[in-house]
Amino acid sequence: MHYVETKDVVKQFSQHLALNKVSIRVPEGAVFGLLGPNGAGKTTLIRIITRITAPDSGEILLNGSPLRREDIYKIGYLPEERGLYKKMKVGEQAMYLARLKGMTRDDAHREIVKWFNKFEIMGWYNRKVEELSKGMQQKVQFISTIIHNPDLLIFDEPFSGFDPVNAELIKQEMLKLKAEGKTIILSTHNMESVETLCDEIALINKSEVVLQGSVYNLRNEHKKDIYKFRLLVDEFDNSELNLDLLTNVRYNEFTDIRIKKPLDMDQTQLIKLMLDKYKIASFEEELPTMNEVFIETVTK
Repeated sequence: MHYVETKDVVKQFSQHLALNKVSIRVPEGAVFGLLGPNGAGKTTLIRIITRITAPDSGEILLNGSPLRREDIYKIGYLPEERGLYKKMKVGEQAMYLARLKGMTRDDAHREIVKWFNKFEIMGWYNRKVEELSKGMQQKVQFISTIIHNPDLLIFDEPFSGFDPVNAELIKQEMLKLKAEGKTIILSTHNMESVETLCDEIALINKSEVVLQGSVYNLRNEHKKDIYKFRLLVDEFDNSELNLDLLTNVRYNEFTDIRIKKPLDMDQTQLIKLMLDKYKIASFEEELPTMNEVFIETVTK
């Protein structure tokens, strides 16, 4: 079941074609990575899904039905451009944003106290926003995004401005939200986060979707037939095997090597060749990182 689906979405600004027949399918209850270089069209697509702007043509479906105005209450959106009212008190700001999402004052207060305690910012409840560090302001905005318990959460560069400890806190909260059945769209340049969090991705480049699918399958599709072996010897002799040796690192009790498999040899033959000559502690086929997949696709 696809919770969000866009079909042939087109958006033009003056002489700039921002989106050219963009179709994505976001599975229900998954974390979906929306990737692409700056200016590719990611934020424009997010603004169309959140009804901030309208497409010139194409269709957006939410849970199988055309997107309606009232559907915005089912969406939580953290934009890349952060912004809180600096002179407002932190608690008042969170209350104001929660009420905009349709929450009653009592429900909003209960959730604000719960999340402020969880994120350890309750002591700042009556302080002005401008007194908070950038990271603490980010926490307030993250809480304001999820406070009304929406079914769809959209995070645009959510880790920017966070130190590693708080970035990990946000990642863990995202995983908890996914476990609760929420659907999450994550737009980020942090490819490590993509591998950690995302089930599927779509890569937009120059206004078009150029890659879409599961993270695991895409990494498999872009693999280069490279194998890593840990040998229980202190030296690897390639003179007899004459393999395409990429790296050879010696340690006290073992040697790590990386080999590109010959085209005329299958995986089993390569492993047998190595086993006949060496004791092998471990081996694995090397999959490219999402960062490598991203760069290869965009620079083609």
